[in-house]
Amino acid sequence: MKSAQTPVHLTVRQFAEKHRAYTLGGLRYLIFHAHENGLDDARAILRLGRKVLIDEARFFAWVELQNHHRLAA
Repeated sequence: MKSAQTPVHLTVRQFAEKHRAYTLGGLRYLIFHAHENGLDDARAILRLGRKVLIDEARFFAWVELQNHHRLAA
């Protein structure tokens, strides 16, 4: 039986501490505009009541997609 890898979910603060290139303010801006910038479509943001978590793998997949879209334009 194949075991699925458990996704890494981090709070905004934990994500910013782990990945110093992303500031709290910058992440909050992206999360606030997630419905416009595609983060919601990428399912990179999880909302559990008031808690907001970032799926690390999906977030970086979204970042790569943004980079490819920019290079293609």
